[in-house]
Amino acid sequence: MAPPILKLDDIFLSFGGTPLLAGASLQVEPGDRISLVGRNGSGKSTLMKIAAGLAEAQSGEVFRHPSATIRYLHQAPDFEGYDTVAAYAEAGLGPSDDPYRVTYLLEHLGLTGSEDPKSLSGGEARRAALARVMAPEPDILLLDEPTNHLDLPTIEWLEGELQSTRSALVVISHDRRFLEKVSNATVWLDRGQSRRLNRGFGHFEAWRDEVLEAEELEQHKLGKAIEREEHWLRYGVTARRKRNMRRLGALHDLRARYRGHKGPQGSVQASASDAQESGKLVIEAEKITKAYGARTIVAPFSIRVHRGDCIGLVGPNGAGKTTLLKMLTGQLAPDSGTVKLGTNLEIATLDQRREDLNLDDTLAHYLTDGRGETLLVNGEQRHVTGYMKEFLFQPEQARTPIRNLSGGERARLMLARILSRPTNLLILDEPTNDLDIETLDLLQEIVAGFAGTVLLVSHDRDFLDRTVTSTIAPADPENPDGRWIEYAGGYSDMMAQRRGAIEEKRRAEKAEKAKASDAAPAAAPADKAKAKLSYKQKFALENLPKEMEKVEKDIAAREAKMADPTLFTKDPAAFNKLAADLEKLRASLTKMEEEWLELEMLREELEG
Repeated sequence: MAPPILKLDDIFLSFGGTPLLAGASLQVEPGDRISLVGRNGSGKSTLMKIAAGLAEAQSGEVFRHPSATIRYLHQAPDFEGYDTVAAYAEAGLGPSDDPYRVTYLLEHLGLTGSEDPKSLSGGEARRAALARVMAPEPDILLLDEPTNHLDLPTIEWLEGELQSTRSALVVISHDRRFLEKVSNATVWLDRGQSRRLNRGFGHFEAWRDEVLEAEELEQHKLGKAIEREEHWLRYGVTARRKRNMRRLGALHDLRARYRGHKGPQGSVQASASDAQESGKLVIEAEKITKAYGARTIVAPFSIRVHRGDCIGLVGPNGAGKTTLLKMLTGQLAPDSGTVKLGTNLEIATLDQRREDLNLDDTLAHYLTDGRGETLLVNGEQRHVTGYMKEFLFQPEQARTPIRNLSGGERARLMLARILSRPTNLLILDEPTNDLDIETLDLLQEIVAGFAGTVLLVSHDRDFLDRTVTSTIAPADPENPDGRWIEYAGGYSDMMAQRRGAIEEKRRAEKAEKAKASDAAPAAAPADKAKAKLSYKQKFALENLPKEMEKVEKDIAAREAKMADPTLFTKDPAAFNKLAADLEKLRASLTKMEEEWLELEMLREELEG
C-alpha cells in the first residue's frame, strides 16, 4: 500500500455547542478517487478546507507530503485582480506546468479565455474555476460541488477527464451518477466523525444502512445491559451487603454512554399540499416559437401535457430550457403559436436562482409570509417551529436571517415553503442544486408520488431517471437550433432512443451505398468480398459471451466474499485486494461487452 500524501487524523472543530467535527479523519493515497458524503451542515466543506490548508482545526493532526501539490475548487471563486478568464486560470499554474492545458480545458468547458470575469454567469464562473484547478494536474484535486451550474454535456466530459487524470481526487457532490462514475472509495462524514468504505459511491447507501442498523442494535443491547445492572443494583445479594463499587461505576459508565449517544440526523418528512384537482388537459401548446434576433430558441414545437404527467427538460446551458418552460406555463408569450392552460391550476415554482428569497427575512417570516406564528398546511393550522422541524431546522432558527443559511439550507427552506402551498402544478427549475442526498431522496418521493403535474429542468441524470415520465431535449444537443423533441421515459431512456435513431440512420446510409454499389457491376465482387467478418472477428463474436460469463462468475465470487461485514476489520489487506480485483474485473467486463456489441451490430449490418 502506497504511503499517504495527505492525512487528517482526529480532527476537532467546534463553533460552540455541538462540535462540527469530533474525531474526523481523511487519508488520501496516490490513485484514490474519494467521494466525501454527508448531510448538509455535516462539515464536508470545512474538512476539505482544512485538507487544503484554508482552515485550521482546533485539534488533531494534519500531514501533507512536502512535495505534493494540492488544488481546491472554491464554490465562490474570487476573480479580483484578473482582467480575463485566461489570466485567472493561468494564475493556478506552477513554473513547470504546461500553459496549453489552460487553453485545452477552457475550450472543452465552453470558454474562450477572453471573457471579463466580472460578467460571468454562475455556470461560467464554475467552468473558469475548474480550468484553474485542473490545469496544473496536481497530486490532489479537492472538488467541492464541481457539477453545480454545469449542463449535462459538460458534466459527462468532466467525468471522462477526471477518470483519466493522474491526480488523486476528493469530491463533494449531490450528483449520484457523477459520484458513481468517478469514485473508488467513499468517506462518510456523520455526526462529526468519519467512516471509510474502500469502494465507490455506488456501494455507499447499502453500506450506510447496514452501519446504522448495527448501531441501532448496539444501542438496544446497551439498554438491555443497563436493565440487567440496575436489577443487580436493586436485588443482588452482594449489592445489598457491600455495594461492589467497581460494578456500580461500570453501571454509571453504561448510562453515560447510552445518554451520550447521538443518533443520526433525522430525515426530512414532508409531502406536497393537495389542491383542487386540475382539469385533465393541463397545457396545450401548438407550434410555439421564440427567437432573440437571428438566434432561434424554440422552433415550431407542440405538446400536450395531461394531469399526472412528470416532464423533464434537459440540454446544454443556453439551449433555451428555462425559456421553453416559461412559455409552457404562460410566463412568456411565444412569438407565434398558442399556449392554452387548463382549468383550476394552482402553480408552485422553485426557481434555480432562488430569486424568491429576501435574505433579510427570518425563516419564520418567510414561511408564514409575515402572518404571525402559524401557517396552513393541507388544511391544518401548524405552528411554524413545528413545521420547520420536519425540514431539519431547529426551533431557535426561527428568528435567524436567511442570509446566515448555507446553500443547501436555503434550498431546503424554499422546498418547505412551496410544499406548504396548495398546488396541482409544480414547476421545478434545477431543484437538486445544493441538496444533500437524503433530501434529494425526499424530493424524489414527493415528485414521484405527486398527484398533480410536474415540469422540471434538471442536469441530474439519476433524479430524472427516477421521476420523469417523458423528457424534452434539443434535437441536436451539440448545436442547439431551436428544435425540441419529446422522448418517452427518463434520461437513460432518451439516450437509448437517440442511439437507436443514430444506428437506424447509419443503416439507412449504408443501404443507400449498397444500392449505389449494385449499380456498378465491376465493383460488386470486390464489395461482396469485403462485406464479411474476418476470422478474428468471428472467433471473438463466438467466444466473448463465454469469457463474459466467466468474468461475471469471478465478480460474483468476490462480491460474496466482500459481503462479509467482518472482513475489513479482520483483514484490511485482503479486503483492499478484493476491491481492486473487482474494479479491474468490472472494467474488463465492460470492455468485452462493448466489443461484443460492436461486432454483433457489424454482423447484423453485413447480413442485411
